[in-house]
Amino acid sequence: MVLKKSMIRFFDILFSLLGLIIFFPFLLLFLLIGWFVSGSPLYIQKRVGLNLKTFKLVKFRTMKIGTSSKSTHLVNTSSITSLGYFLRKFKIDEIPQLWNVLLGEMSMVGPRPCLINQKKLIYERKKRGVFKVKPGITGLAQILGVTMKTPVLLAKTDLKMIKHMSLTYYFYYILKTILFLSLPR
Repeated sequence: MVLKKSMIRFFDILFSLLGLIIFFPFLLLFLLIGWFVSGSPLYIQKRVGLNLKTFKLVKFRTMKIGTSSKSTHLVNTSSITSLGYFLRKFKIDEIPQLWNVLLGEMSMVGPRPCLINQKKLIYERKKRGVFKVKPGITGLAQILGVTMKTPVLLAKTDLKMIKHMSLTYYFYYILKTILFLSLPR
């Protein structure tokens, strides 16, 4: 178990560093565009992580400044900026989270970190022991299309992923996510 965790951490560091280096020109470009569109290109939000500790998740801003901090499905779509639609469509808004992975607050693979005000999801995940692992950028729920709209199903899906996690599944979820993003929509 310790070896698996250290190997996953090794690959988290490797992939996040590579991602930040490879995507650096795009990060810079979207930071500049975001600066002109909203004046604040990054969105930093408190999320619930490992052992229920909160951390500051970094994303590209996709919603207008002043939009309330709640789940995306609860926010009026008129709050999403034109740049935000583009960033979300291609999941570009998630790229800055590679920084969270590098810092060790997240993993490449794990349950998506929830907002601190998602009480039902926090309850369901706590009940199932989901907070015993680091949250991730992708995982089984993302591949299956399970969202935070269904907290019980999401917590059950997260637990299923955690129970079967291995290096093989770690790579599988990453590759499946990359393939999913590269398919025409």
